[in-house]
Amino acid sequence: MQNTLGNTIARPQQTPMQVVQSYYQLTKPRIILLLLITTASGMFVAAQGEVNSFLFIVTLVGGAMASGAANTINCLYDRDIDYIMERTRWRPLPSGRVQPRDALIFALVLTALSFTLLATFANVLAAGLAMAGIVFYVLIYTHWLKRHSTQNIVIGGAAGAIPPLVGWAAVTGDLSWAPWLMFIIIFLWTPPHFWALAMMIGDDYASVGVPMLPVIEGDEITAKQILVYSVLLCPVSLLLVYPLGVNGWLYGVSALFLGALLIQKSWILLQTPSDRAVARSLFKYSIFYMMLLSAAMVIDVLPVTHRVTQALLSLVA
Repeated sequence: MQNTLGNTIARPQQTPMQVVQSYYQLTKPRIILLLLITTASGMFVAAQGEVNSFLFIVTLVGGAMASGAANTINCLYDRDIDYIMERTRWRPLPSGRVQPRDALIFALVLTALSFTLLATFANVLAAGLAMAGIVFYVLIYTHWLKRHSTQNIVIGGAAGAIPPLVGWAAVTGDLSWAPWLMFIIIFLWTPPHFWALAMMIGDDYASVGVPMLPVIEGDEITAKQILVYSVLLCPVSLLLVYPLGVNGWLYGVSALFLGALLIQKSWILLQTPSDRAVARSLFKYSIFYMMLLSAAMVIDVLPVTHRVTQALLSLVA
């Protein structure tokens, strides 16, 4: 068979388990995990800690399928540049382990299953939002922005901010201010997260002509932008406590502490913007930031947390 550059490569022989693994890798499971965590946080806050177990599982499975479909199409679209970059050359498509036609069929099947599952067992709003996430990620980010704008991940980050909307809609059947604020939190978090990664692997992006901000504007300007978004994110994350009131003091303290650390790491990066180790530290922390912030949202609304808080207050009184 031929790769996307027209060079002939031998299709590797694979066992059935290796074939399954190749398709699994197409979905980018590490990215899906974080998306599911934010979906779960939307569900738990919407239900104030008491989520129906079946609905929870169905929504996460449906969300995982939608994310997997979007990521598979992204891999299909980017297989030409993936072959050039050493970091991505051995992904299933550029390495020849999966054919483009088969990847497209796989993505379409995942999309259909996701919509059917969410529409049947959750509601049409949740299903529609999941489909909107796929369309936005594929058409707006992958097709339009990624190779044409330094603001690609800023605007494209909206796709990654949809999961809490899906989770909230699955529980309530509608959308209030709170899920949209969760959307904004993830939207503001995306630039520090992805630009830190882009600073680490800027040479790869430059080699394939992807106009990531560090490649076009340089590390110092990127670090300044990262700090701006980090500073904005901290107070915005506290709006879930006041004025919306869907989370309490436990989440508030956690959000303040986690946000302060993010600002500190962003400030350190600004002092040494060319230091790849500092960028890597910020990138890794940004992942933990979102995981821990989502966990704080969930823990804060659990009934057991409320009982413990009331018991402590009664002791103090």
